[in-house]
Amino acid sequence: MEAQERIEIEKKVLNVIDQVRPYLVADGGDIEFVRLTDNMEVQVELKGACASCSMSIMTLKMGVEQAMIKAIPEIKTVDAINLGY
Repeated sequence: MEAQERIEIEKKVLNVIDQVRPYLVADGGDIEFVRLTDNMEVQVELKGACASCSMSIMTLKMGVEQAMIKAIPEIKTVDAINLGY
């Protein structure tokens, strides 16, 4: 992937995160972009209540990941680096 293409995809990723963040903040959590891998996997860190909530994997996969893939079809998955799954 070219550097410019990576930059554009990362901008889109950050935009999606900004769109879902208010929902997480409303429940006492937050999300931070960590990196985009060469395999088109987005790595994030869940913070606050989201880091310890028993539903955080569901939130990540059914909420954040689905929104991310819908907006950016090139993305394969979204994983949280701080969840032990």
